[in-house]
Amino acid sequence: MINFFNEAKSIQRELVFIRRELHKNPEIDRDLKFTAGLVESYLKDYGIKYKRYDNCGIIAEIGEGENIVALRADMDALEIEDLKDVPYKSLKPGLMHACGHDAHTAIQIGAAIILKKYEDNLGGRVRLIYQPAEETDGGARDMIEFGALKDVKAIYALHIDETLDVGTIGVKKGIVAAASNPFKIIVEGKGSHGAYPQDGIDSILIAAKIIDNLQSIISREIAATDSAVITVGKISGGTAANAVARRVELEGIIRTLGDDVRSFVLKRVEEIVKMTANMYRARVTLDLKESYPSFSNDDKLYSKFIKELSLQDKIRVIELSKPGMGVEDFAYYTKIVPGLYYKLGCRNELKGIVNPAHGSYFDIDEECLWIGTAIQCINAYSFLNNHK
Repeated sequence: MINFFNEAKSIQRELVFIRRELHKNPEIDRDLKFTAGLVESYLKDYGIKYKRYDNCGIIAEIGEGENIVALRADMDALEIEDLKDVPYKSLKPGLMHACGHDAHTAIQIGAAIILKKYEDNLGGRVRLIYQPAEETDGGARDMIEFGALKDVKAIYALHIDETLDVGTIGVKKGIVAAASNPFKIIVEGKGSHGAYPQDGIDSILIAAKIIDNLQSIISREIAATDSAVITVGKISGGTAANAVARRVELEGIIRTLGDDVRSFVLKRVEEIVKMTANMYRARVTLDLKESYPSFSNDDKLYSKFIKELSLQDKIRVIELSKPGMGVEDFAYYTKIVPGLYYKLGCRNELKGIVNPAHGSYFDIDEECLWIGTAIQCINAYSFLNNHK
């Protein structure tokens, strides 16, 4: 078999260059002109066929045949100030690659370069999905609409993880990440003088009862072996200290693991909000937003991944015991085709690379770039050459 670790190590300087160019020029959502342009330039230089879309997403392909495996990289940055003192610090005030998507993009470019070199050895096609808007509203859905998964047999993605040392790979069997449902509740009562509450309908009191009752879903209606979180993170209402408030707005987030738990929690939230408001004679509006679903790693891909990588002496593979309550729009792909999502360690305490993602001092040990590139090549090559 091709030594993809040696191949990836040989282009490490280029991987670092790409990652730093992206880090200096972060872009958000679907406005990724520089980022997409950089990806395009490499695809053109290496003769890789591709199509760029209006949302700045790109779908490229290497190889021939009906057997197709996909690799996905998200490309967008965050609205966070970069406070690091490094030569590749963000040049755009208020924007930063604080979640490692610059590394994801660089790794996928690296995988494209290497897989193109061995195109004749592939037992099918590798589809490379360069995706916008993971951090906002789910750019994965755009790419699916554009045909990214047409005839695809499986899809792989990685994510940088600052809690794992560089050289360590983490992968979870079964459920990987939570589903998300943001919500907004508007309670409308009746204003009155604070000295005469009997003349009003106190929306602040009712909002407090709603918050309290919602938490009973978690403490008394969800099994201890299941996972769900309801957080009310914002509340506003009232205009004067000596007046009964007429209107209160609540905003929050629901996180759940598993489709059954999600359906149950959403149903109970709606029931409790409406019944609590009705009990106190208030009107209520509930806006439950649909956001990223929960997802699981495919069992067969998981077993294959563990088997393949446990043979490699340059990395250490650990099996993660707990899913995360964070969300990831890779979930949309896995609702259609089998998928595998894993964590790529980028931590290095000796270099001071320990700061959390989504923070102003986040950085990575760039040694993870060639490691991630090699693993994505192995995933694609091994799937195509062993899948029946």
